[in-house]
Amino acid sequence: MKFFLSLCFLVVTNLLSAQIPVGTQTDEQPIPLDNPSFEVFPRLSFTPSGWYDCGFPGESEVDVHPVPESEFQVDKTAHAGNAYMGMVVRKNDTYEAVGQRLKRPLQGGKCYEFTMHLARSATYLSAQSGSNPLTPQQKVNFATPAKLRIWGGNGYCAKQELLAESSLIINTRWLEFNFRFEPASNYSYIVFEAYYKTPTMFPYNGNILLDNLQPIIPVPCEIEDVPEPEPADKPIAVNEPTKKPAVQDPFAPPVVEETKPKETQTNLGGKEKRDLKINQTILVKNLQFDADSTKIPPRSYEAMAELLDFLTENDDLTIEVGGHTNGQPAKAYCDYISTERAKSVVNFLVQRGIDPKRLTHKGYGKEKPIATNATLAGRRKNQRVEIKILGFDR
Repeated sequence: MKFFLSLCFLVVTNLLSAQIPVGTQTDEQPIPLDNPSFEVFPRLSFTPSGWYDCGFPGESEVDVHPVPESEFQVDKTAHAGNAYMGMVVRKNDTYEAVGQRLKRPLQGGKCYEFTMHLARSATYLSAQSGSNPLTPQQKVNFATPAKLRIWGGNGYCAKQELLAESSLIINTRWLEFNFRFEPASNYSYIVFEAYYKTPTMFPYNGNILLDNLQPIIPVPCEIEDVPEPEPADKPIAVNEPTKKPAVQDPFAPPVVEETKPKETQTNLGGKEKRDLKINQTILVKNLQFDADSTKIPPRSYEAMAELLDFLTENDDLTIEVGGHTNGQPAKAYCDYISTERAKSVVNFLVQRGIDPKRLTHKGYGKEKPIATNATLAGRRKNQRVEIKILGFDR
């Protein structure tokens, strides 16, 4: 009898502890990270528990801040908990990274999203790598903005696929960054790496600070592009046909324009000057820039050619070129890059014969979104270039 009861107990125990098969609801659960806020006693050149040093041999490890009375002078308050991690890039072409094994592998072909808080320390004093060991080491400031890169792999520090990367971290206050990626293969390890500004990469001394890493959440790969309420001043695409009203009288007298100028919508193709209005905004569709770049890429030349033709045909128009960004980066960075991109468009047009007196430029940063910043599709809509009709006389 005792043997029979023991056998029943073992069978029931095994059934209760059985693993749920891969591919069921466990694949849809968040994947938490070990020690996501780097909660150890702050110290310099020390990889926090739960993480593995993936830096270069012979170079120092990451730092856990804020270290009281540290010569590094990184004294920012943690966003979550009592500590945060600092990583540097160096002028000698080395940079810091950490990794860990995931509690559940990332699945190839599935999509994931997660957030963290990132910042930059305006002061990050450290000895210059490669200094002469026989002479006192002079400290330099590792303060140039860097970016974060996220890798997937199947071993500690294995960087088999670049899953995501941030914009340059120029903000000196904590900001939340959202990352979305779709691995091509299954990966059991993840690596977080500080890196230089790209695409024109050259080594320099810089830093990024990380805190409050959230669980990695499985999300649908297909982004639902739900129609959003259109604000009154939302422009439409330059090569997108204007929708006609259901009933239209071709012999009706023209509508008298309001005394107060009003931003309206139009497209560029086939419009005559009498169809254009002061303060009208026009979206330049398919004018796209590479991440962190202000140079117009070849894939956007067709959109620029259309804009050039429009200004050539309407040779007495004066316009403002306005740059806009999504809402993810810091305000200062958004203002800077939107201004520089608008300036690049103006320079492109001037180099091809448009009178510079007809052109002005302005960067609006992230102040005038036309869609939500909560989705990738919305952020892509917000990152745009528009022109505004300023006048009809030079």
